[in-house]
Amino acid sequence: MITVGPHTFTTSDALGTMANLDELWGLMMQGRTSEQADKLGEGLAGRLRAALAAPPDADLAGLGSAVAATLAGSPLLAELLTDVWDTLRAGSQALRDDGQLPATSSGVVTQLSSSKGGVPKLAVDSVEVDFSGVVGDLQHVRVHHGRPWQALCIYADEVIDLLQREGHPIGRGSVGENITVAGLDWSEVRPGVQLRIGAALGLVQAYAAPCASNAGFFLDRDFHRMNKSRGAVSRVYATVLEPGRISTGDEVVLEPPNSPRQANRSWLS
Repeated sequence: MITVGPHTFTTSDALGTMANLDELWGLMMQGRTSEQADKLGEGLAGRLRAALAAPPDADLAGLGSAVAATLAGSPLLAELLTDVWDTLRAGSQALRDDGQLPATSSGVVTQLSSSKGGVPKLAVDSVEVDFSGVVGDLQHVRVHHGRPWQALCIYADEVIDLLQREGHPIGRGSVGENITVAGLDWSEVRPGVQLRIGAALGLVQAYAAPCASNAGFFLDRDFHRMNKSRGAVSRVYATVLEPGRISTGDEVVLEPPNSPRQANRSWLS
């Protein structure tokens, strides 16, 4: 196991995180301009090149893939993962400092869902969230789930309503989200932003890839209807920054004011 601050990675989690580095960084930066964040990304790439003795033109995609392919049994994996993890957090703060993230807005938690594995997840009145996600919530297959940046899966009533109007037999919890919310501009809920949900604080870091296990909730089994490439219709994954209790009806705040500044501090803080 590899521990980075309060977050724990299996070797598989660590390798999967490195393999997804280009997407984790690229989606956070997509459509945003920040000289400070660009420097952080360039610095990370330089350190990875040095550690791997990689060519000077190697980019984050190739570097992350190289780490995933070659360092499974190496102590260097933990060192590089910590650097990547801290830089992703710092990049989010740099975007915030440079005014690239949305203004504060609020909505409401409309359903909390949990299961012992599989979908649909079933409604519960409240949940306890720790750094690994919703306490007691499980996945049957962990190969593509369970990494710290996938701790919380979040979806929007507005998207579910849209899909229902198109005839898809989807409902809250159907596609495996833990937290269903309403009232936010879902196009703004994308990698890089923070969400205060009840007492918990999360950092959105990825879109959840559509999965064949969700096919039964879509017309013609077209589960790719919720792919990010088809608009603001994707579920999102969030890392837990602050654990806490969440209850149905709690406020959810996009980019909460007075969030702790973490630009130059590690996840240990």
